[in-house]
Amino acid sequence: MTLLLWALSAGLVLLGFAGIVLPALPGTLLVWAGLLLAAWIDDFQRIGGWPMAAITVMALIAWALDYVAGLMGARHLGASKQALIGAALGTVVGLFMGLIGVFFMPLVGAAVGEYLARRDQPDAAPQALKVGVGTWVSMLVGMLAKFVLAFVMIGVAVTAYLW
Repeated sequence: MTLLLWALSAGLVLLGFAGIVLPALPGTLLVWAGLLLAAWIDDFQRIGGWPMAAITVMALIAWALDYVAGLMGARHLGASKQALIGAALGTVVGLFMGLIGVFFMPLVGAAVGEYLARRDQPDAAPQALKVGVGTWVSMLVGMLAKFVLAFVMIGVAVTAYLW
């Protein structure tokens, strides 16, 4: 039974890493759940309260980054509400297009949304491209930060387990 629980813990962590890239899965939440299960398997003897508290704080920061990163980049560039909606829709459409769609459809969605919001203005196309690229870069930076935090979460758990 213990071996099955360890396999489930590892599976949750691996699924969590997939979820960092795929927006349909709560990536860092799954990593956190896998590490919590690992601590629970051992009755929190090796991965105790303080390491789990640190892991939980990092998971909360990563969760907040998921929402804030793209919005901050888009808002900084003066993105319209339509651009934000377009980025969200582009992300959903990208899920059906494979890995390349997941990475690039938010850019396309944000650009299309911004263009539709400003289509009557002479600078609509350049502004739409600027907002699309900015939103995309912000999302990639957020994704990279979530990967780093997930690895640090695992590092804290492994260090506590081996200590």
